[in-house]
Formats: sequence, C-alpha cells, structure tokens
Amino acid sequence: MTDAISAQGLVKRYGKVTALDGVDLTVPTGTVLALLGPNGAGKTTVVRILATLLRPDEGQAEVAGMDVLADPAGVRRKIGLSGQYAAVDEYLTGFENLDMIGRLYHLGRRASRERSRELLAQFRLEDAADRPARTYSGGMRRRLDLAGALVADPPVLFLDEPTTGLDPRGRTEMWEVIQTLVSRGTTLLLTTQYLEEADLLADKIVVIDHGRIIAQGTSDELKSQVGGERLEITVTDTNRLTEARDLLEPLGIGRATLDHQHRTLLVPVSGGASVLTEALRRLDSVDLRLDDVGLRRPTLDDVFLILTGHAAAESDDVPSGAPQQEVAR
Repeated sequence: MTDAISAQGLVKRYGKVTALDGVDLTVPTGTVLALLGPNGAGKTTVVRILATLLRPDEGQAEVAGMDVLADPAGVRRKIGLSGQYAAVDEYLTGFENLDMIGRLYHLGRRASRERSRELLAQFRLEDAADRPARTYSGGMRRRLDLAGALVADPPVLFLDEPTTGLDPRGRTEMWEVIQTLVSRGTTLLLTTQYLEEADLLADKIVVIDHGRIIAQGTSDELKSQVGGERLEITVTDTNRLTEARDLLEPLGIGRATLDHQHRTLLVPVSGGASVLTEALRRLDSVDLRLDDVGLRRPTLDDVFLILTGHAAAESDDVPSGAPQQEVAR
C-alpha cells in the first residue's frame, strides 16, 4: 500500500517558540490518521504545512505523490481542507457557495451544479439550498463547509476538528459521511477534540505534545501502553475501602488507586475474568459488601490524559501574535 501523505522532520518556529520539532508522519492510501494533542501541541500547524498554507522551516513532505514545497499547486488540486471554523460566504446561498467552489476547480457549469446539488442532499441542506448562508445555524454552516471541501472529490482530505459545534445527531451523520468517503478510497488526516471520534474513525492515532510525537499506534495499542485492564469496585461502606485495597492490590500489576468520595478502588490487573473471580472470592471471605464491581479497559480519554497530562481542548497551534505565513497562491 502506497502512502498518500508522508512527512519527515517537520520543524516550524515562531521566534523563540518551536511549534513543531521534527515531526514524521505516514498515512497509507485509503486510511484515517487521527492527530491528537493538547492545546498548542502543533496539530493545526501540521495540517497547514501539509495543505501548503504554511512553509516549514525544516523538513519535507509529500501529499498524493507531490512535494508540498516544490509543487504546491499540484498538491492543492488533490486535496480538500476543512478548517476549525466554517469558511463560507455568508452573502451567497448554500448552492452558490458550492457552485462557486466547483467553478474555481474548473469543473464546468453543468458538473459544478450537479455536484453542488448532490452534496446539499448528502449533508441534509436541500431545504436551505437557496437561502443565504448567513441565515444558517452554526451546525449548518459546518456541514456546508465540509461539503465545500468535497466538491472536487479529492483523494486526500484534511479535517481540522470537523464536528466542533455539531449536535450529537449531526456529529453521527458526519461520521457516517467520513466512513463512506474512506470506504471509497479517500485518505483522511483528522484532528479532533472528541476522543471517541478518533476511537471510532481512525486506523492509526498519533499523539503530539510540544511539537513532538510522543505516542502512536492503533487505539487498542495505545490503550495497552497505559496499563490494560483495571479492576474497579465500589464498596458499600467507605470505611472498608482501605481494607479492600489491602486484599486486592496483591492481585494487580501496579499500584491501586483509592477514591474515598465515590467509595471506589481501581487496581491495574492482567488476567481478565480469572482475576475478577479471585477478587470476589477474597472480598466474600471477609463479608465486604459491594455496590458495583467490574473490569474495564482504559478509554482513549485515559490514554490522552496519561500521555499528555492535559484535558482535550480546542487548539490553535500558532502562538499569539505569530505571523500567518502563507505560501503565495
């Protein structure tokens, strides 16, 4: 399988601030790479460089087989981009926005109009097609913006937090659209603040912090890196929580965690159901009553917090006051 996106040693500095510090990426054709990281980690800077909107200070990258520095115009013909904020002309109708993009791509009048109507139907915007975009809700503008990125049916797509501002139904519908695109061979680089989105959509996840890649792999591989299964129990009597820890910690593969407020004990374990059975036997032997007990795997949220020490948040990677250095069009 060939790589639709390839980058080596990407570096970007803004004065004394290093936004990217030697980032390497590969995205095989027809797959999804999710780029996760805390606020200011460098995610959007990576997207801007690969989309030819920003020049790296060091490193090289190819998209769809073309060098982003040597042939930026060629790259732009092969990509679609939807940024963090919907970029639509508020004075044009939804149809006119998409038709204009089609004309800019030289699709021709007929093909442009047909593609616009097709996308308006796909994103449930048919009823609003002839209304000015300024009358659209935030979610509708977001859908129109993504539709605009798909007008030319690009083989490579960059989506920078594509579902921000959408309600749960809109987010689910957007996921279905993305999955359909990928099933047809589109390659996708996705940044997102919704970790369940990466868990659902991504073939591979890269975690970036302070401009460097700190972890990468599939969702399951990253979850395994931070400790695998956890035995979780909630005791009826808070006063017996320490006793439960002393009984169960020897079964674990790491230090147990107590939460007195919620009467909960968490023990990292390995062994699945057999460990759970032994835990219940030990607790029954001292008549220690429980409100809840179970095994759980770490979520992608756990992975993110453990690896970065931050909560997921929307990001704008460019430091305040840094110049928006765009490549000449």
